[in-house]
Formats: sequence, C-alpha cells, structure tokens
Amino acid sequence: MSDSPLNPAPTARAQVVLLSGPSGSGKSSLAERSGLPVLQLDDFYKDGDDPSLPRLDDGAVDWDSPLSWHREQAVEAIRRLGATGRTDVPVYSIPDNGRVGTRALDLAGAPAFIAEGIFAAEIVGQCAAEGLLGDAICLRNRPATTAWRRLRRDVREGRKSLPVLLRRGWRLMRAERGIVARQVGLGAYACAGPEAGRRVRAVAAAPAPVEVQVGV
Repeated sequence: MSDSPLNPAPTARAQVVLLSGPSGSGKSSLAERSGLPVLQLDDFYKDGDDPSLPRLDDGAVDWDSPLSWHREQAVEAIRRLGATGRTDVPVYSIPDNGRVGTRALDLAGAPAFIAEGIFAAEIVGQCAAEGLLGDAICLRNRPATTAWRRLRRDVREGRKSLPVLLRRGWRLMRAERGIVARQVGLGAYACAGPEAGRRVRAVAAAPAPVEVQVGV
C-alpha cells in the first residue's frame, strides 16, 4: 500500500509516564536516572501575582493545591510531545515565583518520556482517554524519609526562607499518607523507587502505539 495524502504512513506516538508523589519523594532523581526525556510539570505553576492562586488559612499561597497550576497548558505540552516529539515549555523559578523564560524540549526520537511533578496524577484520566498514557506512577516512601529529603533539597536550592520550609514540611509530612491515597485514587500506581524504575523501563521498551491519519 503506497503512501499518499489519502493513505499516509503510520506515525508512532511517544507515550508519557506520569510520575507523581509527594514533594521530596525522589521524582526528579528517578526521572534523571531513567535516561528518558523529562517534562518538568512544576514549570507550569502559576505566577505568584496570579489572582486565581489558592490561599491557606494564614493568607499564604497554597503551592500544594492543583489550583496553583496550569493543568491544561501541561496537557497540551504532553499532546504536542506525543504527536510531534517537540514543544516549547516554560521555565519557572520557584525563588522568583514566576516564569523566567521558555525552552525547547525535543524527544529526539525517544519512544517515551516522563512528565514528573506533584500534580502529575491530576491528569492521568485525561492522558489515558487521549491515548497518551504509558504508565502512571506515584513514588511512595516513609513520610519521615520524604520530609528529610524535601528539606535538604529546598534549603540547598534556596526555594523559600527556612521558617516557611519548616512550616510547609511539617504540614506535608502529616498529610503525606492522604496525598498518596489521593494520587492512587486518580489512577497512579504507588510504589518505591526500584519498582518505579522497572515500570519506566517497561514503557520505554514497549512498541509505541501507531496512529494513522486519513485525509479527507
């Protein structure tokens, strides 16, 4: 069968592994070790002066709420990566509370990529419905382990002042089991790092789905 506008060659679609988990659970480290291209979903946070940002009881921004994040922009980036293998993504600075630029993300022919962030589970259903999902994983550790990793990272990167980091860390440690349960309820599979790594490798090794677009 020859290729033509009415009968084009099949096109393989890259699959996304949605990697969620509490802040500090090791998502970025696992994604980096995988060798796959990585879409950092934290880059889709809203700017700090956005009036739609959710607030805590003390008036501070609740950066752990999905309402602090541009969900549809993140999904659109995943669509473009799946369909074309390339897209422009924002670069977000947490210390600056806003976007500081953009960058090109190119899959370079990779059959899969990782989209990682604390809100990744929020879009499991949508990505599955659109045929984009390779797997959805929630990294799970002991809450005390996650809290220590999170504090070391946030202090090292100067994300916020130490009092803010300590208050947030205590709140998140107490909430961690509920956070994991919510992400599992949204369709993510909860596991520790070694099993998560095996699941990522399985997606990367599987044949990519093929999409045929028929002309009119």
